Amino acid sequence: MEVVLLIASVELTFLLLAQIRNSLSMDAHLEIFKTYLQKKVAITDEQFNLIADHLKVKSFEKNEMILMKGDVSSQGFFVSTGLLRSYSIDSKGKTHIIQFAPEQWWLSERNGLLFNEPSDYFIDSVEATKAVIMTKDFMNEAAKHVPCMNDLNNNMLNNSIRFMQKRINMLLSATAEERYLNFITLYPNLTLRVPQWMIASYLGITPESLSRVRKDLAHKHFRT
Repeated sequence: MEVVLLIASVELTFLLLAQIRNSLSMDAHLEIFKTYLQKKVAITDEQFNLIADHLKVKSFEKNEMILMKGDVSSQGFFVSTGLLRSYSIDSKGKTHIIQFAPEQWWLSERNGLLFNEPSDYFIDSVEATKAVIMTKDFMNEAAKHVPCMNDLNNNMLNNSIRFMQKRINMLLSATAEERYLNFITLYPNLTLRVPQWMIASYLGITPESLSRVRKDLAHKHFRT
């Protein structure tokens, strides 16, 4: 019971923070991005100002389509407020969510960014979102002024590979309960922000199976 209440408390805190952040100015969203970078690499305020001209902040309405399958993506997104997702739709019309991107997550479609190839995925906004937009040349241009941005780019690529490897392994070998517990560890503030069918889609199970998993977990915590 305590675990369930703790998760709910964390989710409500994130929701309140998101509401506050949505009222921020464009400069404030760039400031959030700068603070994020300064936690990752040794970049000064002066260096950030040199690369800020290559950035822009864009607003997306809830459920706005950002990238269509077959389009060539030329942008990456750092989510300042809100929530994005990438997903595919199979021949039967079923949605398969690949990734969620809440606050301070990155999202991009690398086929377009790295290889100038059409996207295999869709990207849209699950919530009203403010994102810092970077062009495909941003990292190279930024590294000219801030060499440590190369390290950030490499770390992001390695983390993306590690994320996808773990995701594939979970889908192939983990139980539905293990997948859900991994989900709430990875995305601790999303269970109240997205509909159950989206979580089930991400987990590769049916909404009915997810409902059973959540009930089983609730019973376990009530018994302890």
